[in-house]
Amino acid sequence: MKRYSVYRNIRKRAEIMGLSIPLFALMMTSVIGSLLLIIFSFSFLVVLGVFVLNAVLYIALTNFNKHPEWLHLKKVFPKTISNKKESPLNYEDN
Repeated sequence: MKRYSVYRNIRKRAEIMGLSIPLFALMMTSVIGSLLLIIFSFSFLVVLGVFVLNAVLYIALTNFNKHPEWLHLKKVFPKTISNKKESPLNYEDN
């Protein structure tokens, strides 16, 4: 009888070819631009350069996907969020 394992990683991010969705879209944009460059150029060096560029981009994007802290520049949200009005008056002393 065939046994099936339980899929426990349902909350992980979706990945295509080891890249998250935005990074995969960036890679596909680069591939489509490279194909246009290959179609309209007749140089063998350009074709090789495009393949090398896409390979380097893929390696860099997979490294960014494995280590997302490299792209984290600053905090977006404050440490605390409060609905309290900022007022110079102190009502607690009364």
